[in-house]
Amino acid sequence: MTIKPLSDRVLVLPNPAEEKTAGGLFIPDTAKEKPLMGKVVAVGPGTADVKMEVKEGDTVLYGKYAGTEINVDGTDYLIMKQSDILAIC
Repeated sequence: MTIKPLSDRVLVLPNPAEEKTAGGLFIPDTAKEKPLMGKVVAVGPGTADVKMEVKEGDTVLYGKYAGTEINVDGTDYLIMKQSDILAIC
């Protein structure tokens, strides 16, 4: 990984969006919802005030509008503050 988050930031690889419903209907790209769960790829060192509670490999839940989308080597990631993460699964 060429990205190392600074401070209390976390780099997350979002889970893919659902392709079809429970009933078997395919969901078109325009109607797919943004995933709210992903895998932590990299974490920053934290700060004097904020201890990092997540680690690489954790699966996390985050808010609908959390983070900033970035694209690295053709892969979409989210970079967000640790405080934007709601829970570790």
